[in-house]
Amino acid sequence: MSGLVDALVIVAVIAVVIVRQFRASRVDTDRRWWLLPCVLAVLALREPHLLDVRHPATAALVLGAEVIVGLAVGAAWAWTTRVWVEPDGAVWSRSTRASAAVWAVGIGLRLGLFGLGRLLGVHQDSSALMLALAATLLVRSGILIWRTRPLAQVPVPAAAYGVAVSRPAWKESV
Repeated sequence: MSGLVDALVIVAVIAVVIVRQFRASRVDTDRRWWLLPCVLAVLALREPHLLDVRHPATAALVLGAEVIVGLAVGAAWAWTTRVWVEPDGAVWSRSTRASAAVWAVGIGLRLGLFGLGRLLGVHQDSSALMLALAATLLVRSGILIWRTRPLAQVPVPAAAYGVAVSRPAWKESV
């Protein structure tokens, strides 16, 4: 893909992910939470200019640092996400202000790595950012599913015989 298409894909994925995560959403532990990060990783890894051919060792170090930052941001984001169980047994999650701070720090670190790579003369393609974003989403989703799986298995108390069971209220988006 061209650099412009990569940039548009990255911006679109980040926008969708951030908007979705700052709204309360039901966590489905059975869905394919790993699919989007894997698609992003495949798109990034198939790019021929992932590493700068003039500075392969330095480019690999900068890329490795970018992926490590992505893993750390994903883990911090998952641990700052609020998780709760509704009375009907459904598990819900929503990112918090601390999650927004994690995103801000992560963006700052990535800009710093980009500046460091530029200072060292390493040409960085947008595929490196896409690979780091894939790592962020994979770790965040994995930890969140790991955190919510025990909550999803908590049995909902059954109503006594003859007691009417009310339907759960729908969540409103704010």
